[in-house]
Amino acid sequence: MRPRFVKLSFFAFSGFLLCGLPALAQSASGATASQMTQLQTQIANAQTSGDNGWMLVSAALVLMMTGPGLALFYSGLVRKKNVLATMMQSFMMMCIVTLLWGIVGYSLAFGSGTSFIGGFQHLFLRGVGLVPDPAYAGTIPAQTYMIYQLMFAIITPALITGAFAERMKFSAMAVFLTLWSLVVYSPMAHMVWGKGGLLNAAAGGAIPCLDFAGGTVVHITSGVSALVCALYLGKRVGYPKEPTPPHSLVLSVVGACLLWVGWFGFNAGSALNAGTLATSAFVNTQFATATAALGWVAVEWWRTGKPTVLGGISGAVAGLVAITPAAGFVEPMSAFVIGALAGVFCFFMVTTVKSIFGYDDSLDAFGVHGAGGTLGAILTGVFASSAINPIFKDAKTGATLPSGVIEGNWHQLLNQFGGVAIAWGLSIVGTLILLKLVDVTIGLRVTPDEEREGLDITQHGEEGYEFVA
Repeated sequence: MRPRFVKLSFFAFSGFLLCGLPALAQSASGATASQMTQLQTQIANAQTSGDNGWMLVSAALVLMMTGPGLALFYSGLVRKKNVLATMMQSFMMMCIVTLLWGIVGYSLAFGSGTSFIGGFQHLFLRGVGLVPDPAYAGTIPAQTYMIYQLMFAIITPALITGAFAERMKFSAMAVFLTLWSLVVYSPMAHMVWGKGGLLNAAAGGAIPCLDFAGGTVVHITSGVSALVCALYLGKRVGYPKEPTPPHSLVLSVVGACLLWVGWFGFNAGSALNAGTLATSAFVNTQFATATAALGWVAVEWWRTGKPTVLGGISGAVAGLVAITPAAGFVEPMSAFVIGALAGVFCFFMVTTVKSIFGYDDSLDAFGVHGAGGTLGAILTGVFASSAINPIFKDAKTGATLPSGVIEGNWHQLLNQFGGVAIAWGLSIVGTLILLKLVDVTIGLRVTPDEEREGLDITQHGEEGYEFVA
């Protein structure tokens, strides 16, 4: 009886192994697959949340660059009778361009259209919702991308105000820069970053110009347009015989520091995610800014015998400008070189070159942004590294191709010059036409008497400072 029981038990256990274990294994396998899918979803959601959080912070940092950063920086450099008028110009760009961007500006810049300008499918932000647009950024809502790009559209025309500070009517400024945002900025943004853009390196543009965060789109357009404005309006009353020293370098230093901090959102945020490319851009921004400030101060000290505070902050901004197109393409040591060259180059542009030609670019918007942006765009083609950003791929094999001259891609230098030339041409022609249009309709300049009294009183009826005896 006992052997029979043992035998039956053995057969029952064997049947369990043959029939039950596969079912258990299948159940376990199914549970594992389900858990893996759930885990992948959680990771994707975490990445989306992290990227979205970083981009919203970056957008706020870039807005801070205009107000209070640029407003303080510029207002400290003018005479005290024009401090409020100068601040008001930056503040109004924060308001006017926001409205314009939501209505039509974003659509012209990032909608589908021609190689030169977008279409009207996103008019009034139609179709710009909370779902990512893979054509631009696959892990953040389209509205996050839109609001981030808005901050670039705000600061760019605000930079131009430094060229015509202390002499343009408020009404003329508002009309001119509103039109400029549509005629110059939006087309340039589309060509470099938009779908099917002529210069869009990431999307196979006909002239793939490397511009990570706006060397051409922001700095060349604003800087060159600033030069055109300075030449068209002419010099301030009494310039250069009457001294026009900054009324408060303290304000300008605070503004410059805010610009420096905000620029991390400007450059590192242009990675459009919170990954390693953002780290590269962040590091390069810091290194280039520091070396540019030191370069400017060193040359100034050698030329004049004194290192000035104004020189230090001007050099820092020059470095920030020059590294903008290169931030996400170059190695940290290349950022050192770009910054040092920018500090020295821009110093001579705002001193020697400006003196030779005699134009009155009040706050050196061209000497820093136009010249620095041009230099940075060209040097991006020299120092771009595929190890940092493998943007160029072989169409057949998918293999990474060289990015810059240091890797043997000399043709990229031609692409960079092409992008620079287009930015210069569009800025000159567009700005000239708009200045003439505004001039013949409402007029550009305040009267000489209003200029002598100051724009704070004559344009706004207020004073920045009230001194009590």
